[in-house]
Order: sequence, then C-alpha cells, then structure tokens
Amino acid sequence: MVYDILILGGGPAGLAAALYAKRAGVSVLVLEKTIYGGQVVNTPTVENYPGIQTITGVDLAMALHDQVTGLGVEVRMEEPLSYRLDADPKVVTTAKGSYEARTVILANGVKRRQLGCPGEERLAGRGVSYCATCDGAFFAGKETAIVGGGNTALEDALFLSNHCTRVHLIHRRDAFRGSDILARAVEKRENITIHYDTVVEEIRGEDRVTSLGLKNVKTGEETDLPVAGVFVAVGLAPDNGAFAGQVELDQAGYIKAGEDCRTSLPGVYAAGDTRTKAVRQIVTAAADGAVAALGAAGVAGTVK
Repeated sequence: MVYDILILGGGPAGLAAALYAKRAGVSVLVLEKTIYGGQVVNTPTVENYPGIQTITGVDLAMALHDQVTGLGVEVRMEEPLSYRLDADPKVVTTAKGSYEARTVILANGVKRRQLGCPGEERLAGRGVSYCATCDGAFFAGKETAIVGGGNTALEDALFLSNHCTRVHLIHRRDAFRGSDILARAVEKRENITIHYDTVVEEIRGEDRVTSLGLKNVKTGEETDLPVAGVFVAVGLAPDNGAFAGQVELDQAGYIKAGEDCRTSLPGVYAAGDTRTKAVRQIVTAAADGAVAALGAAGVAGTVK
C-alpha cells in the first residue's frame, strides 16, 4: 500500500497532522519510535493550551492519541531506520518493514541535551534522569538536584519539591531563563535551594548517584553536594542527522521550513520543534501539524 501521507512522530505536531490529514480524506500512517505525546508527556501541568484551563502532559497526550485513533488513523510504534525521501514514492524502513508514501511529514521533535560531564552516561538510569515526572516518584523522601534554568527545570523543581525532602536547583547563570511566574514560585518554595552561577563538574557514585561535584563559575569554588538523584533539564536539541543530505538543515541542525512547513524537498514537510521557528510551544506544534497536513494532502491528491 502507498499511503498519501506518512507522518514521522507522534507528538502534538504529528498527531495534529494526522487529525487534519484524516479529515481531508487521505490515507495516513503515523510512526512513533518511543511514546506518543513527545516532550509534552514530561510536563506535569499544561496551562497555556487554548480552551483547556489545566491538564497534565500525559492526559493531553492521551487525548490527542485517542482522538486520532478514534477516527481510524493508523499509529504504529516503530522506529524508522532508513529514509528515501527523494524517491517516488518515498520510502521509510523500520525493523518491521518498509512503508511507501506520496508525501512525508517530519514531526520527529527534539531530544534532551546532556551535561557531558563524567559519570552522566555511566549512572544514567541509576540516579541520572531526564524526566522528573517519569522518575520523580523513585526519589520520594530523598534529596535531589535539578540542573537547568529554563521553564522545564523550574517546573521539574516545583514538581519534585512535593515529593523530595530537598531539591537543589543548579543553574550556570545568575538569573533564570524561564518565566517570571515559575521563577517566583521556585524562590518561594521552602525546600528548594537555588545554586546560581554553578555547574556540575562530575556526577559521583559507584552503583548509584551519591553526590555531585559542583563548581562556582565566578569564584572557582568547588563543593561536593550529596544527593540521591539528579535530573538534567538543560534544553533540547534537534535530532535530524538522518535527514542531512536529503532536506536542508540550518547550522543548529533544525530542518529549514517556513510557516508553510515546506522543506527543500518537494513532498516533504516539517512540523513542530524539528523545524526552524521562533516559538516552540505545544500550540505552535499543533498549528504546524495542521498546516503541513493540509499542504501534504493537496500534493498527495494531485499525484495519485
């Protein structure tokens, strides 16, 4: 079978694209390699999605998934291994087989950045985590640390402070990059200790995390901070290396695509955090999905 639209990614952009593609009357397949919802599942509370006063990230992801599958959209949990985006039809291959499509929407999102310090990879899953909402419950009643200064780090600190005896928020600058509302909430929380101008030099422990080697970037002072776990929230990075040479990327690795979501390759669209854009929010990802799907549906209809 040759699908009209093949969507790579089951986050808000990919699922919104699937919704609009299905309503446009074309055949559509969604491939997601890990878990539907994308980065939104790591968000404890979503309060800025129009029409929804408050909802957890997991519940929003489930609602999006249930909406599109309820319409009959085919969603498969498979990791793409190779791509032939310049072929006609286009071909995406997974461990379970190859899929052909007239158009492709790249909605693969972004991945979490790592600290790159000694001990991080060795202790990953043994006290080092990149998802506070996923793993926070394992550290109830313990002392933990969050590394970062954006909204995710601030949200994670507030979330963990409800479960942990103390949360250390470590930020390399002297002011947070996240929203003022979240920053003020963090500053008021009694069991959150903020370490400004500080970086993690080493994550220590044999079988599990036992402490962090910290360094103040202004004074040079080095300290050892005993913690049971560390949550890394230092931002996101594109994961588009597999598309290099097929679609044009910018210097940072994001797929070059404007507000029409068209890439440099005809019949290939990019939606959500994976593309070049000024604002990366759930609502803008969903909007990209709608735009990309309608554009792809028009192309698919002309090449049948």
